[in-house]
Amino acid sequence: MIISLLGYMGSGKSHISKILSDKINFQLIDLDKEISRRLKLTIPEIFEKKGEIYFRKQEREILEEILATQANTVLSLGGGTPAYYNNMEIINNSSKSIFLKTSIPVLSERLLKQKEKRPLIARIADSELPEFIAKHLFERNAFYSKAQFSITTDDKTPENIISEITEKLYL
Repeated sequence: MIISLLGYMGSGKSHISKILSDKINFQLIDLDKEISRRLKLTIPEIFEKKGEIYFRKQEREILEEILATQANTVLSLGGGTPAYYNNMEIINNSSKSIFLKTSIPVLSERLLKQKEKRPLIARIADSELPEFIAKHLFERNAFYSKAQFSITTDDKTPENIISEITEKLYL
């Protein structure tokens, strides 16, 4: 089984996937880290030097390879991964997909602290960040909502979220 965690940047995918993989003894693959490792560039460097289209093509190829070759894996997806090509269809056909649904105020609070690490929001004024997130979420929710399971993360501890995931997947 592959468990794919998806959601907007700052929703906790990386953090939750680490705890979940340890708890259920699955390997952990963070898609962005895997792309970075293979291309020998950070995600911001890939965006800056090669552009988003190049990044999305690489992301798609590596995603397909992971879903076709791995088992007993927790896969932490990039925030935009479900919104490109027919990635969401492939994710649902090859894994159990879980949308970590997080509110705009919570995302804004988290992402304000991480702007320099996030190429999509690095140049956005702090005061404009909530509106940017709202617009982006509006566009991406059509894809995120196709996940097989959805968990609202606001006001929940990582342990609560992990419990919900394991209950939903009968683990």
